[in-house]
Amino acid sequence: MLQLARRIGRAKPSAIMLIADKAKRLKAEGRDIISFSIGVPNFLPGEHVYAAARDALAHDSGQYGSNRGSDALLDAFIAHMAEVGLTGYTRANCATGVGAKHVIYNIAEALLDEGDTIVFPTPYWTSYLDIAEIVNAKIDLLPCPADQDYKLTPAQLDVALAKKPRVFLFNNPSNPTGMVYSRDEISALADVLVRYPDTWVITDDIYNRMVFDGLGYHNFVHARPELRDRVIFIDSLSKTYGMPGWRVGFMAGPEQVAQAVVTMNSNHITNLPEVVSAAAVAALSGPQDVTREKCAEFQRKRDQVMAVMDAIPGVVCPRPQGAFYVFPDISVAFGKTHQPSGLAIKDDVTFCSALLETKGVACVPGSAFGAPTALRISYTCPTPQLAPGLQRFQEFFAELA
Repeated sequence: MLQLARRIGRAKPSAIMLIADKAKRLKAEGRDIISFSIGVPNFLPGEHVYAAARDALAHDSGQYGSNRGSDALLDAFIAHMAEVGLTGYTRANCATGVGAKHVIYNIAEALLDEGDTIVFPTPYWTSYLDIAEIVNAKIDLLPCPADQDYKLTPAQLDVALAKKPRVFLFNNPSNPTGMVYSRDEISALADVLVRYPDTWVITDDIYNRMVFDGLGYHNFVHARPELRDRVIFIDSLSKTYGMPGWRVGFMAGPEQVAQAVVTMNSNHITNLPEVVSAAAVAALSGPQDVTREKCAEFQRKRDQVMAVMDAIPGVVCPRPQGAFYVFPDISVAFGKTHQPSGLAIKDDVTFCSALLETKGVACVPGSAFGAPTALRISYTCPTPQLAPGLQRFQEFFAELA
C-alpha cells in the first residue's frame, strides 16, 4: 500500500476548530449553544474597506502580483508599524502571506532545519506546536503557570537561551491568556536576548492594537534597538480589523528573512489577490474608529468576564490586559461530578465536554494550548449572549460536587 509522507503523521487538525465545529453541529441540531471557543473578533471592517474591494474588482488587472506584496500594501504596513514605534523598516524588510499563520509557517521553514530547536512559553497558541512538529524541529517548552500570571521570566529565558536554540518564539499580547507584557517586563527580557546572539526571535504580536488599561504595546526592538537584526515582527489584519477570512498576514525583520518568505511565497501562493490587497491597504490606511471602538468594547467585556471568574470559588484567573481571551485555571473542578448529569470531571477535556453537553457553552480545553489545568474563553460572542453564557458557566460550577 502506498504511504503518505512522514510529515503528514506529525500534522494535526486544529483543536480549536474541532471544538468550534462540534458547537456548530449541536446548534444545527437545534441546541441552544453559546460559543466561547473560536478566536474570531466577530465584527466587520468599516465601509471604506468594502469600497476599496469593489473598486479593485471594477479595475481588476487580471495579472499576477508581487511575491512580496504590492508596493501600496507594503507601504501601508510600514506606516502602520510606525504608529506603534517600529520605525526604520523598508519594503525589503517586509513580506506578506495568506494570514499570520502562513507567514509563521514560511518563517519556520526558512529558519529551522530538521532537529533544530525552537523554544516558546506555555501556554502557547496551538499552531506553534503543530508547525514546529511539521518541520521536525525539537521543541523546548517554558512553563508559565497561573501563579506567575502566565508570563515568562527573565531567569527562565536565560536558562533556555543558554542551550542555544535556533528560534525563540514570543507572543504578546497572548493567545490564549490575554496577558500583556509591560514596558519593564519587555525590557528585562530584551536584556537577556542581547546576550544570546545566535538565536532568532519571532514576535507574534497580532493583537498589538488590542491592549487595555492604558498599558500600551511594547516590543523587544523598542527596548534594545540592537536586536533589530534578528527580531521578526508578525502582524495580521484578522483581529485588529475584523477580517480573519480575508487572510492577510505580514512580517517585518532582517532583509534575508523577508527575502526567504518571498521565495517561499513564489513556490506556495505566488501573491495575495489584488482585491484582497486593496482591501488591506484601506484597512491599514483608512479610518481606525472601528478598531478603537472594538478595543474599548473588548475591555468592557473583559471586565464582565472577570467579575464572574473572580466570583467562582477556587478558580484562579490572572487578569488579562489585551486580546479577547481569559484563561482560568479550573483544576479545582477535577475529581468532582456534575450532579444533575452524573458526568465526572476528570480533566480539562471532560470539563469542557460536560459544559457543552449540559449547559450548551463551548470553551476550548487548556491542553490544546499546553496547559491542561485551564480552559480558554473567547468573549467575542455577540454582547447579548455574553451574560447568559457566563451565567451558565457559573451555574455549572455550582452544580459540581
